[in-house]
Order: sequence, then C-alpha cells, then structure tokens
Amino acid sequence: MGNGDSRVRGIAARAGGWSARHRWAAVGIWVLFVVLAMGAGSAAGRVDVKDSDQLKGETHTAAKIIEDAGIEEPASETVLVQAKGDGLKATDAEFRQAVAAVVSAVEGTGKVTDVTSPYDTQSISKDGRSALVQFDMRGESDTAGERVEPVLKAVEGVQKEHTSLRIEEIGGASMMKTFNDAFGDDFKKAEYSAVPVALGILLIAFGAVVAALLPVLLAITAIMATMGLMGVVSHVMPMSDTANSVMLLVGLAVGVDYCLFYLRREREERAAGRDGQTALRIAAATSGRAIVVSGVTVCVAMAGMLFTGLAEFEAMGLASLMVVAVAMVGSVTVLPALLSLLGERVEKGKIPYLHPDSRLRRNRGRVNQESRFWTAVLKGVLARPVVSVVVAAGALLAITAPALGMKTQQLTLDQEFGDSLPIVQTYNRLNEAFPGGSDPAEVVVRADDINAPEVKSALADFRERAISSGASRGPVDIKLHDAQNIAFVYVPLVGGSDLDKAGVSLDKLRDEVRPATLGKVDGVEAPITGQVAGSKDFNDQLAGAVVPVFAFVVVFAFGLMLLSFRSLTIALTSIVLNLLSVGAAYGILVGVFQHGWGASLVGAEGVGAIITWLPLFLFVILFGLSMDYHVFVVSRIREARMRGRTTKDAITHGVVTTAGVVTSAAVIMVAVFAIFGTLSMQSMKQMGVGLAAAVLIDATIIRGVLLPAVMALLGERNWYLPKWLHRLPDLTHDESPQEQAPATRDDEGEPLRV
Repeated sequence: MGNGDSRVRGIAARAGGWSARHRWAAVGIWVLFVVLAMGAGSAAGRVDVKDSDQLKGETHTAAKIIEDAGIEEPASETVLVQAKGDGLKATDAEFRQAVAAVVSAVEGTGKVTDVTSPYDTQSISKDGRSALVQFDMRGESDTAGERVEPVLKAVEGVQKEHTSLRIEEIGGASMMKTFNDAFGDDFKKAEYSAVPVALGILLIAFGAVVAALLPVLLAITAIMATMGLMGVVSHVMPMSDTANSVMLLVGLAVGVDYCLFYLRREREERAAGRDGQTALRIAAATSGRAIVVSGVTVCVAMAGMLFTGLAEFEAMGLASLMVVAVAMVGSVTVLPALLSLLGERVEKGKIPYLHPDSRLRRNRGRVNQESRFWTAVLKGVLARPVVSVVVAAGALLAITAPALGMKTQQLTLDQEFGDSLPIVQTYNRLNEAFPGGSDPAEVVVRADDINAPEVKSALADFRERAISSGASRGPVDIKLHDAQNIAFVYVPLVGGSDLDKAGVSLDKLRDEVRPATLGKVDGVEAPITGQVAGSKDFNDQLAGAVVPVFAFVVVFAFGLMLLSFRSLTIALTSIVLNLLSVGAAYGILVGVFQHGWGASLVGAEGVGAIITWLPLFLFVILFGLSMDYHVFVVSRIREARMRGRTTKDAITHGVVTTAGVVTSAAVIMVAVFAIFGTLSMQSMKQMGVGLAAAVLIDATIIRGVLLPAVMALLGERNWYLPKWLHRLPDLTHDESPQEQAPATRDDEGEPLRV
C-alpha cells in the first residue's frame, strides 16, 4: 500500500470491512447458516463408519463377508469357574455342581442362548483348575450391555453358593455395561467442563463478561454448524463418535483462539486511541489475515489424515477440517459485525481487579500489552541469541530423545483401564488359564457348501493343526451358519494379552495352518480377524500411511508459509520449530507412559506403551495448532518490519505485543486438553497429556525463546526470497496502512518504550 492509501485489501480485510458496514446482515447470515446446517444434518441423519470399512486387508474381507451374509454376530459371554486353591479340580463333584448351577442360572434368565458346558466343549484349563461356561446374549450385540444385568446377578448368586470357587463373568456385553457404569459419563464430563474452563480463563484475560463470552459463542456456533454438516457429509464419507469428539476438541480450541486474536487486536487499537471503525479495519487487515493463513494451514494439516486410508482417521480429519474452516470464516465475518454492533459495550460486565486495559487507558496510545516477565525474557534472549538457541534447542532435543525408543501398540484391557475394576482382573485370570481365550482369532470361512465333506474335513484339519502347530492351546470352537454357507472358527492364540507373542501365533495361523488345510479346498475363503488380527492390520496400514501423511503436511505447510510471508527463511524455520515441538511432545509421552517417569502424577503407572494411533494423530493436530501461534507472532513481526522498524526492533515489538494473547490462548488450550488427561482411559489420558505438553512448549520455549533468538541471529536474512521465486503469488498485502502506525508518545508527551 502506498502512503495516504487507507484502503484495506485482502480477503480477511474485505470480509471484515463488509461485515462492519452491514452488521445485521452479517449476523443474520451467520445465524441462518448455523440453523440451516443443523437442520440439514438433522434431516439427513448421520451415517457411521461400518465395521467392514474400518480397515483394509483380511479384517476388511472378513467383515464384508459377515455383512453381505446378513449375519448379526451376537455378544458372546463367558463364565470362568476356577478353583481358589490347589485341591479342587474340574473333574470333582463340587466343581461339576457349580458348573451345572451356572448353566441352569444363566438359562433361567431367558436372556441367553447357545449355552455350552465345558465338559462338552473341552473348555478346561491345562492344570484342570479352571473351566469355561460359554453362551451368547439374545438380541443385537450393540445393545447387549443394556440387557446383561439379570445374567450377571444370576452368576453372582451361584458364586455366593460356592465360596470355594471363583465364578466370574466376562464378555462383550458385561464389559460394555461395566465400562459404561464406571466411565460412561467420563468423556461427556470432560466435554461439558471444557467450555466453563475456557470461559473462566477468558474472563481473567479480558476482565469483562461480554468480551469473554464472544469467543465461546463463536466456538459453540461453529461446532453446532459443523455437527450439522457432518450429518450431510457422512453420506459420502461416514463419520463416527470419535470424529465427533475430536471435532469438539479442535473446534473449541481454534474457535476461541481465532476470536481471541481478533478481539485483542481490536481492543488494543481502541486503547491506542483509534476510533471504532479504524480499530476494526486494522484488526481485519492484521489479525484477520493471520487467522486466514493459520486456518488454511490447519485445514491442510487436518487433510493429511485423509491419506491414511483408515476410515476412523479419515472421519476425524474431515470433521476437524470442517470445524476449523467454519470457525475461520466466522472469525473474519460475523465477529467484526458483532464488534461493530457492540462498540464500547464489549467492555460490559467488568470484573473488579481483572480488567487488563486499565494501564492502557492511563497511557492512551501505548499499544503493547507486554507483561514484565516476557519483556525480561526477551531482553535476555535478544542479548544472547546464540546461547538462547543452544540452550532451548538442546533442552527440546533432550526432551525428544526418549521418542527414539517409542513402542506403539493397541492397549490391552489392563493397560487401558488398570486393575481397579474386578472385570479387568477376571480378564487377566482368564488369559492366564486360557491364553488368548478372551480375545480369540476369528476365522470366517465361506464356501459354496459349508457342509460338503471336503470342507468339513478341512475345518477339522484346521482345528487340529491350530493346536499342533503351537499357535493355540485350544479349545478351538466352530459355529456353523448353514443357510449362509459360513462357519466361524474361534482360535485362542498362544500369547494371550501379550500382543507381540499373540501376533506370532496369528502369523502361524495365516501363513502355515490355513494354507495347509482350508487353503487346499477350491472355492473356500478364510480371512482371519479378531482383536489381534485387527491390531496387526491396523498397524501395517498405519505404518504405510506415515510417510505420505508427514510429507503432505510438511510440504503444504511450507508452501503456505512461503506464499503468506514471501520468505524462504521464515517458511523453513517455521517447519523446523513446529517439528521440534511435536518431537518434544513425543518424548514426554514416551517418558511418562512408556518409561513411567512421573506416571503417578497423571495416574498412568504400568502402561508401558503408546497407543498405536496417537503419534500420527498428534503430529497432524499439533502441526496444525502450532501454526496458530507461529503465524500470529510472525505476522506481527513482519507488520512492524514493513513499517520501517529494524528486524531486531520488529522482533521485540512482535513478540512482546503478542505475548498476552498467545499466553491466554495457550492457557485455554492447555487447560482444555489437560481435562482429557484426567480421564480414566489411558488412550484419552495420553492424548490429553501429549496435546497439553506440546501446546505449553510451543507457546513458551518455541515462541518466547527459540523463534526470537533464531530470527535475531538471521537478521535481514529472515526476509530472503530468491529471485526465481518472486513470480510466486503475493499473499502478503494485508498489512495495515502506514498512516495507522502506532503513536510514539503517550498522553504526557513522553516517548513510548517498546
């Protein structure tokens, strides 16, 4: 922009200007959009990810066969009857009486079917001290947890009559009920408490009720609109409850952040003596632009999840992408309209002792809201940039180091929930007595005629070889579905809950036993699924997605930063700094959850591994969210540089004036993510701790120390762009006009210090 030209150009500036001039129209359009999106979503309904779409490979093939055949697999339950001492055996009369009592009791509830005795199925442990009564729940498996209580009470009744034995029930339905009773409200409580926590922090940051409510209002309306859009989009790409929860988390984080950036800049300009219209124009041209750049970068990062080929990840990626896009659009459209409507009333509901602008109003024209802490830190950093880079980067690399030995796996029941629940102890006892019995491999056999002699012979052969090969100790159970010409073969895997050892047993079944038996019969399909197989297929597919996802996110983020700041140096340093913060988050996760350093502080003792999906998920989410702060701070530095300040002065101005808003935004994110770190499930705890740690590191060490130190060392090279790149599109033209530069003296005529 040339001197004297007060026009504000660019998408964000034009959108903000239009909204400020057409205030009621902008608010009306936004409300209409939210209502229509919710209505469309309600009318369309949500299509959830099907089991057959979850994974590729054998797990997918098996689920597709079951789905095509129209077979509804019931929820299977098992009652473990086990001698407490060494004296009693399954062959003893007292033991037999207890087994008969269990069979009679569960049949008497009328809620079960296909009850089998261990004496018929040979479900007796090697040491003869344990036996399994097995049965299926009537009705749909998805709702079996709601109907299992009478069966659990019947089993408890038998236990009271046979005190010398341990009689305990476990299975899909009983676990569903136990976890719903214990943790069902856990996640919802976290989601519901996130909004009050964010509001409380905003009240402290702004010191006024109206100003604090605006970011929360924007985030909630963006989330509501996205929930509606998810229903419509799910007919093309199915969604899930997990995707919904991640969308809520990301939507609250970015919705509040974007509004916070915009609102703080507008208040800052008004406190510096601008009239309302000018303050809004400057906020639109500066913070508005930073929001658009950040939003597009976050959307690109979220789009990386679409390259995994995993339905759950694709749903999470698309849902997150949509909520970021909606929050970004809302921030640069309806927010300026609301600020224009409210004017000075945005300060309504002031909270005593919490109003942060009192100092600004005593010194009108002073725009920097720096805290003494960050001013002192920055002074030290810029005085010794080399030392600052070495110390900060060294510390982050040291924190990252444990990540080199990261072990990822699907968490077993005792890892996920600890041993606080009796059913987890039952799970461990069952696995000890019958290795793999709680999570058997499931062979889905489809044939032209399942009762053909050669097929029956191959099934018998498979059952025998599964045990003789050492893959299983039995019992191998076969269930026939004659009408559909399908058989289910359940094979407990040697290794049990040790997924590494169970994986070796699975490989024996897939690579040795199956080809030698079922593989020799023409027209027979026999994919092997189950929890261990699903975990292995998931890991294999995820491993293949890591490089494409990382490459896509990094390359596109680099390109966007290059176009937005027209600096090769800034684009490169932004990528390196973001990778450092992600690496540090990985290191903290491994240290706490794998090595157990400080695990007692977060209730994570004895986990010993990181859940498989988390590293890639964290990379995508953190890389996107880290750009929020980076774009905001660097935009402010570049803005000051374009106004004629030296690079060092621009760094000081940019970091100090954004310290307040970045700190507020980070505190909100850390607080919201930390709530998820308090949940009982270790997977959610790991996600919460990883996200909170990374955001905290990003907003302090990265933005407060490393970024200014690196930029100070680079000096004018920060703005380096090779001549051959000058032909790139120029997306940097939204800086505020020169004549709107901050005042240099306060009301008393004294020079302002920056």
